[in-house]
Amino acid sequence: MNPNLKKLLNHKNKKMTTLLLTFLFLGLLIAHWYVSLFFQTAFHHRYCTHGQFTMSKRWERAFHVMAYLAQGSSYLLTRAYVIMHRMHHAYSDEENDPHSPKGFTRDFWSLLKFTWGMSEKFAYIKRSEAKLALDPEKKHFLQNLAPITRFDRWADSWYSRLLFGVLYALPYYFFADMWWQWILLPIHFVMAPIQGTIVNWFGHKVGYVNFDNGDLSTNTSKRDFFLMGELLQNNHHRHPARPNFAVKNDEYDPTYSIFLRMLERLKIITFTLPQ
Repeated sequence: MNPNLKKLLNHKNKKMTTLLLTFLFLGLLIAHWYVSLFFQTAFHHRYCTHGQFTMSKRWERAFHVMAYLAQGSSYLLTRAYVIMHRMHHAYSDEENDPHSPKGFTRDFWSLLKFTWGMSEKFAYIKRSEAKLALDPEKKHFLQNLAPITRFDRWADSWYSRLLFGVLYALPYYFFADMWWQWILLPIHFVMAPIQGTIVNWFGHKVGYVNFDNGDLSTNTSKRDFFLMGELLQNNHHRHPARPNFAVKNDEYDPTYSIFLRMLERLKIITFTLPQ
C-alpha cells in the first residue's frame, strides 16, 4: 500500500475513533444527567419534601439507595434537602430564601457564584439544625424529618464522594484519546447541584407567569424535557402539593406524565391528591 494512503487511512481511523469515543462520553453524561435528575425531582423533591405521593417503606428504602447510586459524588443528603426546600417555599425570593437568585445579574459568572453559594448554604443547613430548632419561626422546618442513618452518613461522606469520582474518571482514563474530552468529567462530579442551580436560577429569572405568587417564580419552558418539569416553577409555587407541575393544556411535565403515572399503574406509588 502507498505509504501516503496508509497514513491518510490511519488519520481517518483515528478521527473516527475520537468521534465515537466523544459520542460515548456524551452518552454517559446524558444518561447520568437524567437518572440523577429523576431521583432528585421524584424522590427528593416531590416525595420527601412535598409528600405528593406515598410508597411502602421497602420501596422508600429502594428509592433512597437508587438516589444515592444515581447522584454519586454529588449526593444530596435528603434531610438537608427537605429543610432547605421548605425554607425556599416559605421565604421565596426573600432574605431567608436559601437559594433565590434575586439580585444576581444574568451572566455566566454570577450563575457560577450562585451555584457555589447554594452548595455553601446546603452545607450550612446540614450543620445548623440545632440553631433552627431554637428559632421559634424556623423550628417547624424540622418537623416530620427522617432520622439520619449510617447509610446517610456514608453517602454524605467524602470517602463515598471520592469513590464515585474515581469511578467516573475510569472511562476517561482508559479510553479518552483527546484532552478536551476530559472537560465533561467535572459535570459528573457536581451533577445534582448544577441541576438545582439551573432550576432555581432560570425558574426565578426567565420565562412567563401563570400565577401571581408574590415572588419571582416563572415557568421557563412549557414542555420541559431538559429538567423533567422542574422549570415549571411558577406553577409549582402556586400548587406545591400537586404532582403534575403542568397546569395548562400546552404545558407538559414528563416526570409526572411518564414516570409517576407509570409507577402509579405499577402500584409502587399512590398519589396523595386525586388526579
